[in-house]
Amino acid sequence: MIQQLQPTDFRNPSVLLTGPVDYEMYNSFREGLKGCSGEQLVIVELSTLGGDPEVARMMGEDIRYHSELEPERRFVFVGKAAIYSAGTTFMSFFARENRYLTRGTRLMIHERRLTRTLNIDGPLTTCIPDLEAVLHEVRASIDIQLEGFANLARGSSLSTDEIARRAASNWYVEAQEAKQLGLIEEVL
Repeated sequence: MIQQLQPTDFRNPSVLLTGPVDYEMYNSFREGLKGCSGEQLVIVELSTLGGDPEVARMMGEDIRYHSELEPERRFVFVGKAAIYSAGTTFMSFFARENRYLTRGTRLMIHERRLTRTLNIDGPLTTCIPDLEAVLHEVRASIDIQLEGFANLARGSSLSTDEIARRAASNWYVEAQEAKQLGLIEEVL
């Protein structure tokens, strides 16, 4: 069993991330990981109103990869104030016992969004590939979304389907509720 961390363990986080989840944040994240290569306890602190879900997945895959490659090291997430959208996706890559939030922090979980204008113009048989391409994109995005919800659900009292149902209407979860539902280990 992994030992629960104390507030003093979060005094000097190894990696500090704030702002939109984008390629600039990804570069800061990678630099932060490089800078703490010798640390056994790696605290990653985040506050974000969201951003690019694919960048969040890239950062999350780095956490998953390092956790598997270096099992003697512990990678821990601490969310402050707001962990919206892509930030929650990133958090989901940390083992549930390595997820912490500060008091009053809100998670926001929602479905991925797609904005697309599709112009159908031409012979009917040439329209089908364009329609199918968009349909493939939507289905692939739904699969990726469900993978993220499954990561978040792992170790909690919620099923992937329950998270998906709540996410359809932009689900905001306060830190204490997140703890009660088993989405995180503790509130600091």
